[in-house]
Amino acid sequence: MKNKLLLGDEAVALGAVHAGITAGYSYPGTPASEVMEYLIKASAGGGFNANWCVNEKVAYEEALGVSFAGKRALVSMKHVGLNVAADPFMNSSITRINGGLVVVVADDPGMHSSQNEQDTRYYAQFAQTICLEPSSHQEAYDMTRKAFDLSEYFHIPVVLRMVTRLAHSRSQIMEKPAREKNKTHRASGKDWTLLPVNARRRFASLMKEQEMLLKFSQGSPFNMLDLNKQNKKLGIIASGIGYNYVMENINELSPAPSVLKISAYPLPHGLIQELAGHVDNILVIEEGYPFIERNIKGLFGIKGKKISGKLDGLLPITGELNPDLARKAMGLASLQGRSSVPDWLPGRPPQLCKGCPHIDTLKALTKALETYPKAVVFSDIGCYTLGALPPYNAVDTCVCMGASVSMSKGGAEAGIYPSVGVIGDSTFIHSGITPLLDAASRDTNMTVLILDNSTVAMTGGQPTVATGEKLENIIRGLGVDLRHIRRIVPLKKNLEENVEVIKEEVKHPGLSVIISFRACIYEARKGKKGAEK
Repeated sequence: MKNKLLLGDEAVALGAVHAGITAGYSYPGTPASEVMEYLIKASAGGGFNANWCVNEKVAYEEALGVSFAGKRALVSMKHVGLNVAADPFMNSSITRINGGLVVVVADDPGMHSSQNEQDTRYYAQFAQTICLEPSSHQEAYDMTRKAFDLSEYFHIPVVLRMVTRLAHSRSQIMEKPAREKNKTHRASGKDWTLLPVNARRRFASLMKEQEMLLKFSQGSPFNMLDLNKQNKKLGIIASGIGYNYVMENINELSPAPSVLKISAYPLPHGLIQELAGHVDNILVIEEGYPFIERNIKGLFGIKGKKISGKLDGLLPITGELNPDLARKAMGLASLQGRSSVPDWLPGRPPQLCKGCPHIDTLKALTKALETYPKAVVFSDIGCYTLGALPPYNAVDTCVCMGASVSMSKGGAEAGIYPSVGVIGDSTFIHSGITPLLDAASRDTNMTVLILDNSTVAMTGGQPTVATGEKLENIIRGLGVDLRHIRRIVPLKKNLEENVEVIKEEVKHPGLSVIISFRACIYEARKGKKGAEK
């Protein structure tokens, strides 16, 4: 046993290793990427598998296969990744999980690198399963280990909810003895074959199990109620990292309020009712949506109590929490300190790296569409989304993974011309193949630019499954007319040539695909330095 200084994501990964996992699966996505990066390094000596997958749905289903075999698996993703994996996630809660299955989901309050603010606790509630929400790095490690035990005890997938601030900060954790891996013992097919007759039986079993899940959360050491008999005015319910912010400030309140820490769900009804029976006013401090606040107002029938938090505006409904916001909600004055960002410092919006191949692709695309004032460029998730900002102003949309191709097809069928989709190589493999297959089957009048920079650049340069000739072969296999699969090299010297290729394919009255191929400049530099060493 020893101390280690780790990111929150790394604490989760180490907890999984010490819990005896056989495999870990993921698709890159901030703020969850470091979970798999740590697992890959830890697996280098053998002992377990750790792999990047083509998308979160595939990652989840591969983890399910490990669980079916009776062994422990972890699957990690960011919050919007769970949308992609929602189908197997929801259905797996009805199966009788065999080997422990832990689903690590990192939410991104404040949308530092995401399209939305989404609260994974709702997904766990939707699936009628357990959710653990650490308030510290030590809890992230401990909860991950415990989550595998809970998964095997209740035979359900267990969700571990991280948030950006915890995932990407560092703290010491105390390691605990590792356990042995499970031996293979395959599950019963009747509990995993979700034909209606089996699914109805398994769903009824899950519903019967809810009472036991409530007993677990009521008695969980991760949920703690500290009643102060000297203060019946105020009780605070704090969850996850919000609990840290409360405890940073609570010593300035005298007498101290009663505090209920919630880090294990389903919500512990008994503890909440015990707190409500002791105090006149309840303050809820939670990161993300007002999940607890809405539930205690709507489900438990707490009457005659003032419940404050995000719904009444005491705390902001959007963005991240921080200790100062918690102070204000607790009735304390703000701490006066120097701003970390001087007022006179100009803003620094995100920008593409110097030498990025996307710059030359966007310039060529913009120039090729100059004579088409009604053109629409549907973009996707990746570095190239920055093409929506000055100085490029080159793209019009960004919604979710793969949507550029699907929306381009829909736009074309609604009369938009030219209708252009822009998507990266990794995003194309993740979610762009199926809509391109749809477009190829209809030979829709649209043009798709696949920006192949040979890596998953936006999330730190993770490997991509298909690039170069392999990527082109996939596109050929989808049935795109071979005469209209073109390749360009995005370099300044090739600008006019690339513009002409784009113009030619835009004029083609059907589907065309242009692959813009040049490696990410940053990853190319790293590769060169590695070769020199």
